[in-house]
Amino acid sequence: MSKLIVIEGLDGSGKSTQLELLRKNLPDAHFITFPCYESESGRIISAYLRGEFDEKDPNKSAYSASIMYAVDRYTSFRTHWGALYESGRPVISARYVSSNAVYQMTKLDEAEWESYLDWLTDLEYKKLGMPEPDLTIFLDMPTDVSQKLLSGRYGGDESKKDIHERDTAYLRRCRDAALYAASRYGWDVIPCSKDGEPKSIDEINSTLMQKIRNCIG
Repeated sequence: MSKLIVIEGLDGSGKSTQLELLRKNLPDAHFITFPCYESESGRIISAYLRGEFDEKDPNKSAYSASIMYAVDRYTSFRTHWGALYESGRPVISARYVSSNAVYQMTKLDEAEWESYLDWLTDLEYKKLGMPEPDLTIFLDMPTDVSQKLLSGRYGGDESKKDIHERDTAYLRRCRDAALYAASRYGWDVIPCSKDGEPKSIDEINSTLMQKIRNCIG
């Protein structure tokens, strides 16, 4: 039986580190990461993240950016991992449709969040036919803690952060949106900090592995 597991989390939540550990512990699974920056669609996303589109109207940008990311996922599914998924091999994805909910929904007033989520799931799962995840796990790292980790990643050079990473108010709204979507769609939420400090990599990975094994058997 096909299984799709999504690992979601804000920038600085430790997704990359956890994915590397999962690769070692789950050799039979196929791993994918979004966006696919080296693809044609991924290069468009890179330009967007550099601010080249100058999208000043958030009510339009929430939808236009969502479509860019959706096309990237669709292209990847049709040309890369769709056959593996349909063959029954477990697929673990770093980011997925959930990322649009986390990052784009925040551009809208909260009164519009429900209608945006309805539009998004209809676009990706029904119109484009993308497979729905069997399990979505949100690595919940509070923004103040993740900013410390991001600064460490870039050696203290704040200019290396992309337009989203350096906007802390935006990232706080993203966390609110993620927890909202998690509640609506039943995502598993793993708290990744305690008393203002990140939990250990091993502690987070142990919880993550248990949830994944429970899903794939």
